[in-house]
Amino acid sequence: MPLTTEERLRLEEKAHELRCLSVDTVAWAGSGHIGGAMSAMDILTILYHKYMKIDPKTPDLPDRDRFVLSKGHVGVGYAPLLAELGYFDKELLKKYNHTGSPLGMHLDSLKVPGVEASTGSLGHGLAIGLGMALGARLKKEAWKTFVLLGDGECNEGEVWESAMAASHFKAVNLVTIVDRNMCMIDGPTEEVMGLEPFADKWKAFGFDVLEVNGHDFKELAFALDKALAAKDKPVAIIANTIKGCGIDFIAGDYKWHYGSFDEETKARAKASLVRYKEARLVAVGLASGVAAGPLPAQGKEPAQ
Repeated sequence: MPLTTEERLRLEEKAHELRCLSVDTVAWAGSGHIGGAMSAMDILTILYHKYMKIDPKTPDLPDRDRFVLSKGHVGVGYAPLLAELGYFDKELLKKYNHTGSPLGMHLDSLKVPGVEASTGSLGHGLAIGLGMALGARLKKEAWKTFVLLGDGECNEGEVWESAMAASHFKAVNLVTIVDRNMCMIDGPTEEVMGLEPFADKWKAFGFDVLEVNGHDFKELAFALDKALAAKDKPVAIIANTIKGCGIDFIAGDYKWHYGSFDEETKARAKASLVRYKEARLVAVGLASGVAAGPLPAQGKEPAQ
């Protein structure tokens, strides 16, 4: 169903809160994969705060929906989401990736409640998610499996083996989402190992494909509704995003795939996130007394 105004405002506020908490977590940790955490945050927010059937008080609820963060290196964005939901104490974020902490750079499913699969060795998440989806079918269970891939990891052959199998077995209870931020650790994806025509590749492997703005909750909701209603083919959602979204001095820069914040850069990052949030609220018509306009393309301060 289309998002209500109240839902959209709630999601905007939550995504902003989580981006700020991720910045704090990077600062506490001393470093982290901040670029991809920012690009994926709107996707994570709408999944966990609107679509997925979960209960943080009962992480092993048998009929819960499953989520696999295939791009597991962005745990610095995923851990704040899980903590805020109540899977574990938010105070643990202050020890993220410290020696002895249960929260490693890549979240361990045996140590972190709510994490379904230990990922981060890229390329495996779709295969794991497909196994979960086929398991649900065999058990005649109704729960869904969601997998979030990075576009850089789509260089891995296992992604395409899994895609071929998902199509062959008509795994329509599997929702595949790609965070298409156009960057990876070594540079722009199209320079390192070109993926285009990216949508056509997924179509050739038997998927229905939806391309959306991965920072627009209205478009994400439309795509997720379509994917969850699939009957004949699995759906791949290509969510076009900005690396480092919301932070003007890192947005779109592959060199911020991984980085750190001192107190001064943390303050700059949070100030930029506030400006970005305000620009988004204006763009979607949720700012009081201001007409709607186009969504901001990145985290840079709007021209005066």
